[in-house]
Amino acid sequence: MSTQAPVLIMAGGTGGHVFPALAVAERLQQHDMPVVWMGTPQGLEAQLVPATGIPMELISVSGLRGTGLKRLLAAPLMLSRALWQAAAVLRRINPCLALGMGGFASGPGGLMARCLGIPLVIHEQNALAGFTNRCLSRIANPVLEGFPNSFPATRQALCVGNPVRASIADLPKPEQRFSERRGLARLLVLGGSQGAWQLNRWVPEALAAMAPTERPAVWHQTGSKWHDATAQLYNETGVEARLMPFIQDMAEAYGWADLVLCRAGALTVAELATAGVGAILVPFPHAVGDHQTANARFLEQSGAALLHQQAALTPAYLTELLRGLLSDRTRLLAMASAAQRLAQPDAAERIAMHCLDRISAHEVNPC
Repeated sequence: MSTQAPVLIMAGGTGGHVFPALAVAERLQQHDMPVVWMGTPQGLEAQLVPATGIPMELISVSGLRGTGLKRLLAAPLMLSRALWQAAAVLRRINPCLALGMGGFASGPGGLMARCLGIPLVIHEQNALAGFTNRCLSRIANPVLEGFPNSFPATRQALCVGNPVRASIADLPKPEQRFSERRGLARLLVLGGSQGAWQLNRWVPEALAAMAPTERPAVWHQTGSKWHDATAQLYNETGVEARLMPFIQDMAEAYGWADLVLCRAGALTVAELATAGVGAILVPFPHAVGDHQTANARFLEQSGAALLHQQAALTPAYLTELLRGLLSDRTRLLAMASAAQRLAQPDAAERIAMHCLDRISAHEVNPC
């Protein structure tokens, strides 16, 4: 590259924003492009990014939705401060491009980047674009999306998929993984990086209603907040399971599983497709705009997953659902294969290349 100015990645809050952004950062670095990260002190990025060696800039901003009158009245001051802080960061590091991948920092950072004449690229992970990216899509070029049709056609968004960790993309094909499996089926339970209490509560009860000979082997990510309470439920029901607050090696977990019971965050859906494993998807009912249901339909419509709303699910129904699926290895393989046909394992590289192309175009014709 003709410039050593960095790309500024703006992403944070939850793993659904941070992990895809880290995958893109790694790809950019492989192309000899330095990277700086903009996030917030309270987001997951503040814990994960420093360990990668990527320089980090923090600004003070948080969400406004559903936070009450006092917070609403304070919003103008908070947003003004965030815009000022973002502008100060941008002037100091002078990036060649800003890449917004969701989270609270993306809004102020993206807006101030364009005000300062810095090229802006955004990537939307969910099937329904969030408020910040809907706004930024008016001033970003290009606009990238993980699911088709996340934005109105007028935005001319490019569907590039959602980045996942290389270790997941490197897993053997489901046909190879499933071919030699015998005995108990394997159930992986995930509630996102923070766990899901309803799943934690229902799964032990649902499994306890099954005969010991038909129960699957269970690997359950509980979330740190709910770990002790979930362990107690498993002990009380007499169901054996491998419990972890957080699974670090998701490639190992997906490669082990025959079926996954989980929420439908964008990252999870992308990982299911890339790994090639079927799922029962229970969207988080309070997700903004019910975007997890839209994410889940992407897999459901192709036969890769079953979609069940939390309000309609009971432990008794979950028992019958699991019993039917886990006893049918042919169907499990069909779901896994259908999932993998939807995968875009090169998403991180494609996003990185769009960024590099935009940098080159801006150097030739600044705008």
